Amino acid sequence: MHPYSAPRNYTPPMMTPEQIQEIAKLRAHNVSPKLIARKLGLRPSEVSAQIRILAEQKTAERRGDSALDPLEACWINSNVYNFLLNPAETRSKEAPETLDGGLAIVTVVRQPKYNQYLLSTYLVDYWCLGVKDAMGPRTLKSLGLSRFLDKIYEGFDSEFTEISLNQAQSVVFSALDYATELGFSPHKDFETTREFLGEREDFAPITCGRNGKPCYVSGPYDNPQDIMNTLRAVWEKEILTMFLRSNFYLAK
Repeated sequence: MHPYSAPRNYTPPMMTPEQIQEIAKLRAHNVSPKLIARKLGLRPSEVSAQIRILAEQKTAERRGDSALDPLEACWINSNVYNFLLNPAETRSKEAPETLDGGLAIVTVVRQPKYNQYLLSTYLVDYWCLGVKDAMGPRTLKSLGLSRFLDKIYEGFDSEFTEISLNQAQSVVFSALDYATELGFSPHKDFETTREFLGEREDFAPITCGRNGKPCYVSGPYDNPQDIMNTLRAVWEKEILTMFLRSNFYLAK
């Protein structure tokens, strides 16, 4: 047994149902174990033990019969959220320079146990190449997760926005399907992170490409000539090319 785990029906000494309920309520408002203990007249160690039990119970309930750990949250860069997923926005309002070069970073976070998170990240080119990079699953604590999100999205002009798993699948799989039709395969690491997205659900596909055609933006590790040759082999219409040096990549 993990040194911090306890049987599911374990109750710390001298803990009443009312106290357990109050601990859950205060913890939901991010009150520290020390302050909770002071308020309820308990030992901090007793409160911490009960918090771990509550978290493990919640995790077990959320897990259900799924082989995957419970979903904590998903995020995407805010410009792409507003452009592709936010019904309050329209594409006509978006200037080309605000679209982050057709790139989205989708982050999926799952929580296997108390104060531990697993995350996978997908660099998605929805204008042309599909899944350009993938990383994970990576294990982080709460503080590390916050720092990681700030770091990975700092290259974008916008912040990052929380989305549903269905929306995350919509962006990743729509771009994957579009790129496959153009003759491109996903990054080799995608296979190790694909399962993390969960079983592919029915979703509203996003419209890929730019202005109805592939738009290629050169990245730091691309072979532009090979990519253009692949595009021309399957796309007889005009290809919108933007030979800019996109410096987005996933630091591993």
